Amino acid sequence: MSSFTQIVLYTDTDGRARFREEQIPLNEGTPQSMLSEVFASGGYQLRMSPVGFRSSFHCTGAPQWCFILQGQMEIGLQGGVSRVFGPGQHFHSADLLPEGATFDPAVHGHWSRQVGPDPLITLFVRG
Repeated sequence: MSSFTQIVLYTDTDGRARFREEQIPLNEGTPQSMLSEVFASGGYQLRMSPVGFRSSFHCTGAPQWCFILQGQMEIGLQGGVSRVFGPGQHFHSADLLPEGATFDPAVHGHWSRQVGPDPLITLFVRG
């Protein structure tokens, strides 16, 4: 059976954002067109971030997929870990503020920034 590797940005038990990989089975369709199950979505949103864009630390407001359509996006975590995503790459953003916590930019969330010479265009699909 084939699978799709989903990169997940999530909140760990210590309240800090981390990356992990999960496999989504592609067990439907045919050998020439392997499909996952159909997942529900709550809408989508496109975003254009100009050259030089950088956010401060923040948590994801609602779980969502982020697909990079143009340019490059760097996601930075506490402690200096970061990953760069380019066109055709993705991650599932689910680093929510832990229930009952007050946001602390020294502990919670991630930052994002546009990287390289091209504006960043992303597609967010709510989960």
